[in-house]
Amino acid sequence: MPARHLPVRTVDYHTGGEPFRIVVSEMPATVGSTVLERRTLAPGGPLDPIRALLCNEPRGHADMYGCFLVPANDNGARTGVLFWHKDGFSTACGHGTIALGVYAVDAGWVAAPEHGEVDVVLDVPSGRVTARVRREAGCTVSVAFRNVPSFVVARGIRVATSRGEITVDASFGGAIYGSARAADLGLSVAPQHLHELVQVGREIKAALLQCDDVRHPTDDRLSDVYGTIWFDELEPGAAGAVRQRNCTVFADGEVDRSPCGSGTSARLALLHATGQLQVGQTLEHFSIVGSRFLGSVVGVNDDGAVLTEIEGIAHRTGEHSFTLDPLDVLGLGFQLR
Repeated sequence: MPARHLPVRTVDYHTGGEPFRIVVSEMPATVGSTVLERRTLAPGGPLDPIRALLCNEPRGHADMYGCFLVPANDNGARTGVLFWHKDGFSTACGHGTIALGVYAVDAGWVAAPEHGEVDVVLDVPSGRVTARVRREAGCTVSVAFRNVPSFVVARGIRVATSRGEITVDASFGGAIYGSARAADLGLSVAPQHLHELVQVGREIKAALLQCDDVRHPTDDRLSDVYGTIWFDELEPGAAGAVRQRNCTVFADGEVDRSPCGSGTSARLALLHATGQLQVGQTLEHFSIVGSRFLGSVVGVNDDGAVLTEIEGIAHRTGEHSFTLDPLDVLGLGFQLR
């Protein structure tokens, strides 16, 4: 990695327990006229070794997540965002969008009120999203982001796994996910079942990648199956809120500690399509570590795609200045799993 890009400065947050590392140093220029084009061309490009440096041990870990800030598609957004993880670059990241809403206020990108709300518009690979930051007594108390339209891709897909056959539904919430009920394989969304959830989640993703029906209908650059969402159904909450617990296994076996923002949108599309959740009704979505997002369908497009809003909060965990000793034989680092 060229020395002129060192040190790499970051501001780190967690959203519901899931890390998000925002690179604030000036980075190499990216190729492409839109954020989606930049994401498509990013693997093997000048940002890739910096991603590896920040994700790999000893500076990161197998479940690290973060972003580079890149030019927006046009003047309608504050910035463009390239989301990354240990295996590459993703098309969407809801927990990161929430963290960027908090960071926008912390960094002074927007004039934040003492009391009230302010919008932060972002261009991400899947489209344009808006993070609405709510403030009380000078503190940021929540961020609700309006996602790109979400929709069902395919339902009732039978997948053979090492624990038996299971029915999977696929839906899009900025990325494509397969949803599976954990109880159908004798599992639950609980830490003691995490090994099995990861193993079978990878099997389901691999199977969906071979399924011709699981594709984005208009843009094949968004057709990658991002991961598997395991869910448990819980007792209804106050005012009839739908309550579920989920564990999202994404990329190559990474585990989302948060309830997964884009995954929540994908779940909302399925719940609305099956009549389990109406427009305006709330989904209380819990993660495997107990953190919570609130999701709702706020509208329906003419083509049946739903407009979703996901609410959560992020907290700053630190600021870092990463470097690379030219004599370090481990170089950009390693992945132990």
